[in-house]
Amino acid sequence: MMASGKRLVAGDGLLPTRHSPLATSLPPFPYFCSMQQAGDDLQVRWLKLRIKLKERFGIKPDLDGILFLIGIQELGTGKQDFNKEEKQDLMHIAVCTVLSPGGYYSLDGHDEDGWPHFKQLKPLPPIMLTEQENFLKDFILLYFQNQDFI
Repeated sequence: MMASGKRLVAGDGLLPTRHSPLATSLPPFPYFCSMQQAGDDLQVRWLKLRIKLKERFGIKPDLDGILFLIGIQELGTGKQDFNKEEKQDLMHIAVCTVLSPGGYYSLDGHDEDGWPHFKQLKPLPPIMLTEQENFLKDFILLYFQNQDFI
């Protein structure tokens, strides 16, 4: 259903899993500590977003749930019942939408049913599987900041 021909859904190969050549050498200890602090800050901001979403919707959604909410928001049809394929498509819409400010995707138009389609502009960074979730969380937080939600 998506213009790119493939769906990008968190947890099933959103980003390449190969390691970059730089990942084989450990950075100096102070750099590692600052990266840990940045990761802690991300987790605090992520938890605050989830709490705010719980206050708004009565649930504290996980990453997939938040992507689903973003997809519904971007589709613009409001609350309705979606089949399994449509739910996957909504998550694809969300991933493309949140990664657009990073220059990874651009809106390519809408189909006859009003569903948005995206064009990939550049490849996603080759980061480890464990970092993919944080990469996506950062862009999701930016999305909600741009929506004046947080």
